[in-house]
Amino acid sequence: MPPSWAANALLHPPRRPVTQVPTRPYESVDVDAGVHLRGWLFRTDKPRRGLLVYLHGVGDNRTSGIGVAAHFNAQGFDVLAYDSRAHGESGGDACTYGYYEKKDLSRVLDQLDGGPVIALGISLGAGVALQAAADDPRIALVVAVSSFSDLRTVGAERAPFFASRANIARAFELAEAEAFFRADDVSPVGAAARIRAPVLLVHGADDRDTRPAHSERIYAALAGPKKLVLVPGAGHNDVLTPDAWRQIDAWVAASVPANVDSGLSRR
Repeated sequence: MPPSWAANALLHPPRRPVTQVPTRPYESVDVDAGVHLRGWLFRTDKPRRGLLVYLHGVGDNRTSGIGVAAHFNAQGFDVLAYDSRAHGESGGDACTYGYYEKKDLSRVLDQLDGGPVIALGISLGAGVALQAAADDPRIALVVAVSSFSDLRTVGAERAPFFASRANIARAFELAEAEAFFRADDVSPVGAAARIRAPVLLVHGADDRDTRPAHSERIYAALAGPKKLVLVPGAGHNDVLTPDAWRQIDAWVAASVPANVDSGLSRR
């Protein structure tokens, strides 16, 4: 396998088109974060408790946040779902797994007033949420589902069995040069010690794509309030079982009081 192929696969995941339109009311959100980011804001009609930002997985887009919006709108949260760079209808050509995406999230929050802010991410989005929370104090709570601990480890684990260490190392070198980032800096586990917000980690006990050891390493490194939920029998994409949702809701309820209402407005 030529390293250039691996670098291309790393940086350029399939761009899934946005073909679904929400049936519930929403507002379009457009943010210039160096690249153009497109999203939807779903406002709650309940007494407001805060803002939840949904961060999708690799190769996905904001449409997977429609159900999440319905779930948390009913609990009093406004919900923002946007396409990550190089995904959906957002700009950008390269996915850097949090190196630039964590800054994108902060720029998105710059455009919105009001909190507290919950960052809920899936896979890629979980890694972005954790890395952003280490540097942005506006993020008051993180729910990280199926996160990776660091880019080099998950990249090596997902490489074809016939790829040598030298092949993998060269692929990362090519990717770094093309996308102007440092792979060693893409590390949710490295960011964990700086996170002070409560963090809930949810991972499938039988995940073979991103092994549960990734979330276990992050959990061990976290210095603030934390909880790790390993979902029995779940893999990478089926981890959000009814019991997992119950534990997420309980964690959110304990961390964000129901009487909070700081309002939300577009700048």
